[in-house]
Amino acid sequence: MSTHGDNGTGEDDQHSSASRELLILFATETGTAQETADRIARECRRVHFHCRVQSMDAYPPETLISEHLVIFVVSTTGWGAEPRAMTSLWNMLLRSDLPDDLFEDMDFCVFGLGDTAYEKFCWPAKKLSRRMQSLGGREICSRGEGDEQHRLGVDGALDPWVECLLDILLQLYPLPHEQHSIPAGRPPPRVSLSDLASNTSLNPDPLDEDAKFHTALVKCNRRITAEDWFQDVRHFEFSFEDDIKYNPGDVAVIHPFAAASEVDSFLVTMGWANVADDSFTIEHTMLDQTLPDHLPKIVSLRILFTRYLDFNAVPRRLFFQLLRYFATDELEREKLDEFVSIEGADEMYDYCQRVKRTAWEVLSEFRSARIPREYVFDLFPPLRPREFSIASSVELHPHEIHLCVAIVRYRTKLKIHRKGVCTSYLSELKPGDILRIGLRKGFISLPTDPNIPVVCVGPGTGIAPMRAVIEQRIHEGYTNTTLYFGCRSAHKDQHYHSEWESHAEARKLRYHVACSRDGPEGVKRTYVQDLMKNDAQYIWTILGQQRGILIISGSSNKMPTAVREAVRGAVERFGGRSNGEAVEYVAAMEREGRLIEECWS
Repeated sequence: MSTHGDNGTGEDDQHSSASRELLILFATETGTAQETADRIARECRRVHFHCRVQSMDAYPPETLISEHLVIFVVSTTGWGAEPRAMTSLWNMLLRSDLPDDLFEDMDFCVFGLGDTAYEKFCWPAKKLSRRMQSLGGREICSRGEGDEQHRLGVDGALDPWVECLLDILLQLYPLPHEQHSIPAGRPPPRVSLSDLASNTSLNPDPLDEDAKFHTALVKCNRRITAEDWFQDVRHFEFSFEDDIKYNPGDVAVIHPFAAASEVDSFLVTMGWANVADDSFTIEHTMLDQTLPDHLPKIVSLRILFTRYLDFNAVPRRLFFQLLRYFATDELEREKLDEFVSIEGADEMYDYCQRVKRTAWEVLSEFRSARIPREYVFDLFPPLRPREFSIASSVELHPHEIHLCVAIVRYRTKLKIHRKGVCTSYLSELKPGDILRIGLRKGFISLPTDPNIPVVCVGPGTGIAPMRAVIEQRIHEGYTNTTLYFGCRSAHKDQHYHSEWESHAEARKLRYHVACSRDGPEGVKRTYVQDLMKNDAQYIWTILGQQRGILIISGSSNKMPTAVREAVRGAVERFGGRSNGEAVEYVAAMEREGRLIEECWS
């Protein structure tokens, strides 16, 4: 284990109490990396470190050089891509003019979150670890990699990694003789609350004051799948007074409201119905723990659970660990102890994650638990904003954003009906309604050379960013764009088909569609990758000889891998490459920015 310098006096100076400051930077898409960062901060508090926890997109990248101890917590998205929150910092780190001793005074470590079901498991964490080392940073603890497939989820790797981290921190930053590690136990709440008089006026909505968000007026909320089709997919149009700017591939950020009827029922379950509208102030006391974005200083429980805290989330292991402190029934406490033990991991998974049991449903069964108001931020995760790929070109639709959204409704293994919080909120919007929408940069970068062709592969609602790409290219006069679209039925869910057919007739677009359920019974279904295999020579001409760009969008299940395999086959068959060379060719396309993936799980 490497340590700091051997000179006794210098060691004491370097590791004085002033050096017990630690920065934890997280990049998340679903909130898991944020919860993990909070957990690491709580554990580091036990060895008397003062942690700052920040999202990477809220941290000024240029100030990283002034930090001496940093923990990075990074999730994985799509085909091994970094979360959007990491993009600004990562682009700064990739600058070619950075000296290789830039971070020579920094100790750091990295914990990644991913899923071994995908090939590029924890890829952004691995890249970040290597890059920080190449710039002189010293990785004091081996990189941790949390796997959603583990029986304990990410905790399977996080628990031992945190213990190792604390041991290393105590070696490098020993505690003064009069100080001792704080034993594990019930953590203090991250906030303190103070009741206010009933006539207290609420403060302005912070979301209204955020310049990154714009006021939108609903123009259109139209179902575009057949009325008798099982899936409800909507086309939305929003208009803005602001002169908004965005590019194909950018995303709209929307903060949802939980359904009022569900909030009412939840507050009754919790025994808070009579105090649901009482106002109180929030003071952030444990500064090493995060709070939801755009949280006002004055709120009520009804406001909190309508806009800021998610009682319909499927709880993780930490929820049960904390709930144990508030349960008074002995049998319930025993069951909670069992759930959070290593031996009870499978039972907790079967009870909660496998059947998608929500925090609300768990609390309905553990009736003796009485949660103090000040602990609501510790038990319930933030009601996170959702991101939707924009389905329009601002050049063709100035002051507008269009979205193509599948309304999430399904039944769990317990046969309980579920609805997506944000898509349910969107589905209820009517023309004339007003909401705030933010804009965030996406991963798609289109060529400026008119001679470079573009191939778009976007089955299902993956068509959203492709519509933006196609509209933009047609508006700019380009006619060398190809779209491979996939759906189940030509007459039920072929989104925007009249537009594509019109463009194809005008020779502005080459359009191919795979309708997987329209074939005869017993015949192999046709998907977008099958169309591309049939077009292998054309694919090689466009992507190989003409060095075109391939954009893949949609669900990150088997489709992206199958599309890559179809391209690899075209390179091998018509590009004269061996299997190994074809694999490397596709990998090179990605490195060169000629293969772009915008996929979601």
